[in-house]
Amino acid sequence: MAERPKRPEKKLREYSEKTTRRMTDLDPAGLVLDKAPDRARRQFMNYAFFKLDPAFRRLEPSEIEAAKDEFAGVVERWAAREGFIVRSYSLVGLRADTDFMIWRIAFDPAEFQAMQRELNRTRLAGYLTQPYSYLSMQKRSIYVDRFNPEGEGVELMPGEGDYLFVYPFVKKREWYKLTPHTRQGMMDEHIYVSAPFEGVRLNTSYSYGIDDQEFVVAFDANHPSEFVDLVHRLRFTEASLYTLRDTPMFTCRKKPVRELLDDLA
Repeated sequence: MAERPKRPEKKLREYSEKTTRRMTDLDPAGLVLDKAPDRARRQFMNYAFFKLDPAFRRLEPSEIEAAKDEFAGVVERWAAREGFIVRSYSLVGLRADTDFMIWRIAFDPAEFQAMQRELNRTRLAGYLTQPYSYLSMQKRSIYVDRFNPEGEGVELMPGEGDYLFVYPFVKKREWYKLTPHTRQGMMDEHIYVSAPFEGVRLNTSYSYGIDDQEFVVAFDANHPSEFVDLVHRLRFTEASLYTLRDTPMFTCRKKPVRELLDDLA
């Protein structure tokens, strides 16, 4: 009888922590140190979701193409502006209540209004509604990530993956009653569970006081299956007990704006 071929030994992933001077913030409320407001120049983000009225598809083909071309032109002009970042995603066939999303990033949220004003003046906008729109801001996390201690929450590289998974996130108030070391310990577990998923890149932004949620969480990835496995594993961590809301969840496929408009009509 022939011997079964030996399976190649699976290498265990090496967890490589980095040294850092960063420490757990023991005074997050700023009561002891009387912390001054941070007025550093930071990026704001807007995740704008759009839904098409089916009546648009009943227009003459030439009208449809002209309207799409006009709308795409506005998006492309803004994407070419210095200091302004635009990423476009299709949700056609992936979610029923929204068709596409424009992720825009700027140092001044007034620029989101200026871009939207131009979009609103296009013919296509007359057939669009916005069922969801989330506003947030980039800032450094108060938790220490020992795998990436200096860059977490600072370096933003949007739209690196073929897919973007987005959802608003709210913690239970009980989370904020825990001691800083208790919260850091739970985040350590969260970070260790996430570490093997190197194909998933996290972009967390903050919405305290500027929108209904506390955070907007966006994960870049090329493989949806990897993200499903990551979220499943995180359900077993202690920090997940303190989640109040993490829906709706959006699966967004990155596409150039003209291509995603072709998905519509």
